[in-house]
Amino acid sequence: MPKRSRLQIAEDEKKILEELQKNANASIDTIAKHSKFSRQKVWRSIKRLEQDHIIWGYTAIVDDEKQNRKHYVALIKKTTKPLDETTTNSASSTKLQDLVASEGIIIESSFYTNGEYDWIVTFTAKDIQQAKRFTELLNTSFEGYISQITLEETLFWVRRQRIFNPEAKKLREYIF
Repeated sequence: MPKRSRLQIAEDEKKILEELQKNANASIDTIAKHSKFSRQKVWRSIKRLEQDHIIWGYTAIVDDEKQNRKHYVALIKKTTKPLDETTTNSASSTKLQDLVASEGIIIESSFYTNGEYDWIVTFTAKDIQQAKRFTELLNTSFEGYISQITLEETLFWVRRQRIFNPEAKKLREYIF
C-alpha cells in the first residue's frame, strides 16, 4: 500500500473518530454525512478501529443525580514499596469492581498517573458514607501500598467524556 494512502486512511479515521466522540450513538449514515464519506467507508473504518483496539467500547453519559448517585474522585498516593505481580494484576483487572459491586459502588475510571498522586479512581456511590467505605476497602485491599487517599465529591459536571452538560446553566447554583 502506498505511503500516501496510509496517511490518508489515518486522516480519514481521525475524522470518523471525532464524529464518534461527539455522539457514539449516531447512525453510520449520520457519521458518513458529517465526515463527508460514504456509508461503507465509515463502516469499514469503524470495524478496523475496533479490531485494532483504537476504539475500546462505547458508553452512555448518565446523570448521576437523576440516578440517586453521587460521583467521587479518589486521589491515591502509594508508598515506596514496589508493587508485586499479584497486586498489579488486581489493580489492572476487573477484580476491584467485582469486589465492590455488592457494595453498590460503580467504578467509572481508574488510571495510573505521574504527579502528586499515583493513581486516580473515579466512581459513583449512593452517598459519602458508601464512598468512604470504598476508600477504606482500597486501603485494606492494598495494605502497605497506599500512603494516602484523598476523597473528593464531584459537585457539577461542565463537560464529561468530551460532551458538554446540557444543563450547564445549573452551574450558577453551585458558584453563586
